[in-house]
Amino acid sequence: MTPTQLFSPYTIKDVTLKNRIVMSPMCMYSSYNRDGKVTDWHRVHYPSRAAGQVGLVMLEATAVLPEGRISYQDLGIWSDEHVAGLQEVVRLIHHNEAKAAIQLAHAGRKADLEETIFAPSAIAFEGMKTPDEASAEYIQQTISAFRDAARRAREAGFDVIEIHGAHGYLISEFLSPLSNKRTDEYGGSADNRYRLLREVIEAVKTEWQGPLFVRISANEYHEDGNTLEQFIQFAKYMKEQGVDLIDCSSGGIVPAAIEIFPGYQVNLADQIRNQAGIATGAVGLISSGLQAEEILGNQRADLIFVGRELLRNPYWPLSAAKELGATIDRPKPYHRS
Repeated sequence: MTPTQLFSPYTIKDVTLKNRIVMSPMCMYSSYNRDGKVTDWHRVHYPSRAAGQVGLVMLEATAVLPEGRISYQDLGIWSDEHVAGLQEVVRLIHHNEAKAAIQLAHAGRKADLEETIFAPSAIAFEGMKTPDEASAEYIQQTISAFRDAARRAREAGFDVIEIHGAHGYLISEFLSPLSNKRTDEYGGSADNRYRLLREVIEAVKTEWQGPLFVRISANEYHEDGNTLEQFIQFAKYMKEQGVDLIDCSSGGIVPAAIEIFPGYQVNLADQIRNQAGIATGAVGLISSGLQAEEILGNQRADLIFVGRELLRNPYWPLSAAKELGATIDRPKPYHRS
């Protein structure tokens, strides 16, 4: 057996992942009854990646409020009625010997819904309707919704929670000067723009003692947006608050022409990991075992988040292991493979 970084275990608090592969959260738009509840699609889709030997299977952006959905087909966690379905998915993931994570989210001005939508400022995302500026009362309601969602995630049995602070959704909108033009304590300075995320993290921690991740868009692809240096400072704040890992994505706050190539976001994880001193996850067109091994071996990130490749091949970890010459466990019915 060839020792590898990719297939070495990784422990965060009291949770040990059997390898460094994470299924990146990707919206499935498959809650067909518009109620935010789990459907048969989710019961098959997520556990199949666990059977394929992903170490941590992360569910898609799951809305903490009904108006925080990206679409009516999104999963939800705004009600206790959602817990049973999520618990079933967690059981199936665990049955296949993987750990389960959930991404808690609010879409902000990028909610494509008929109802009123909310954002830090009444500025529309290009091509979408204008949101209402979130009142102080609505901000507190949202913070409470993240806290309640964390409780439900714990009751459902998840091992890891990720807060969605990326891709131009609500928390990302508050962080960015491109979308946050407020003049109160939630706008203006970088510290004020960080305030919502700070308060969400603290609220979640009242109900959740397990591993806590935050996804950020560490490059906003706009000269007037937050810089990587600013996100390094935000990362230091998150570390002080007890966040365990930062999932480093990019873009989404405003339309942008993004040059995409294999590993195009890895530098963000590298810089944040090594300048803020916090564990990071690398994501962005990572499609081979050798590529993943290089990232880990050169200490550019701690976990590898795989998205598109796991849509194409639910058993990608087996292919990566073969590529690296690693022998790994697999479900007993697959031993002949």
